[in-house]
Amino acid sequence: MLKIADHFQELWSPSFGVPRGSVRDFLADSAYVDEQGITQYVLAGHDLFSVMGSSEDVLGSGQTVMGGDAIHSDGEWVWRGDLWFYVRAHHVALPTEFLERIRGFHYAVPTEDLSSLMEIAREIRIRL
Repeated sequence: MLKIADHFQELWSPSFGVPRGSVRDFLADSAYVDEQGITQYVLAGHDLFSVMGSSEDVLGSGQTVMGGDAIHSDGEWVWRGDLWFYVRAHHVALPTEFLERIRGFHYAVPTEDLSSLMEIAREIRIRL
């Protein structure tokens, strides 16, 4: 089963299962104290599915994110290429288990074997 860090109804197709809800329901009042490390981690994720172009901010800021529809992974969790933007611009709250993993790896994405990443990529392609 895929663990999707940013599984919000506005960002993922219903084929990926029941979302956590609307991204609007997961906006925090302030940034994480370690926001820079968190965004560094999600930006460094292993690329599973690349998409050229940009995605528009679903919260209506008018900003766009290059490669926002891409999908990345750390070998356990997956997320969209625009997750860093939602963390930085809107202080979106991430799953506790995902944050614990990020902090446990000291903000450095772990090296994963190619076969594990290919299996995750296959599962994603089936659902796209």
